[in-house]
Amino acid sequence: MSAKETVLSAAGQLFGDKDPAAVDRWAAPTYTQHSALAADGPAGLRALVESLPDGFSYDLHRVIADGDLVALHGTYHGFGPAPLVAFDVFRVADGKLAEHWDALSPVVATTVSGRSQTDGPVEVTDLDKTEANRALVTGFVENVLKGGKVDMLTDYLSTESYAQHNVGIGDNLDGLGAALTALAEQGVTMVYDTVHKVIAEGNFVLTVSEGSFGPTRTAFYDLFRVENGKIVEHWDLTPEIATDLPHGNGLF
Repeated sequence: MSAKETVLSAAGQLFGDKDPAAVDRWAAPTYTQHSALAADGPAGLRALVESLPDGFSYDLHRVIADGDLVALHGTYHGFGPAPLVAFDVFRVADGKLAEHWDALSPVVATTVSGRSQTDGPVEVTDLDKTEANRALVTGFVENVLKGGKVDMLTDYLSTESYAQHNVGIGDNLDGLGAALTALAEQGVTMVYDTVHKVIAEGNFVLTVSEGSFGPTRTAFYDLFRVENGKIVEHWDLTPEIATDLPHGNGLF
């Protein structure tokens, strides 16, 4: 069974069937938790599954796998009063879930682009271009988002079509430019300090970074779709980094 198949099977039983016994089948004894929602180890995961309410459900939108890492892009219903968009990243070892990271944010009804936080293409294609696309996105994050070299935008982003799912940014380069200008006028800075993960499969690349948005320490989960050597679509979540985690493993 591949890492992707392992995660999809485990997630289906844990969060679809809400079966606490699935923890015994799928979680490694040394399961390491980074989420703010659960304590460490299999016991923490079991307690989370046992606490899921009757109306809880999970909608999977996208899945990408890169070696032992598998990333899910989905929506949780029932964790709170509003649905939560989520990125979940699992590390698989010896056919078991060995480690988990996530980012969650409430669904926003109205976005600047008119797109939702999760709609758009879902099919993984261009597997032969995985490494080229990884390099392209890594360059964008390192040079533009982390390095601040906005003059290099068109080296990475399509000038013809750039679909935006960030709730506060419009489509295409002019939408991005308008959002960056507005932030600058408000004196709000967005700083990427550290890129922790780059997970790539075909036309999709997910980066997991750490930094700050204004005065707030922030996790940046950015999912990019690449087509013909340029970034053409972007989804993201930027939750505040919690300081009161129910474990000592940190968010990253």
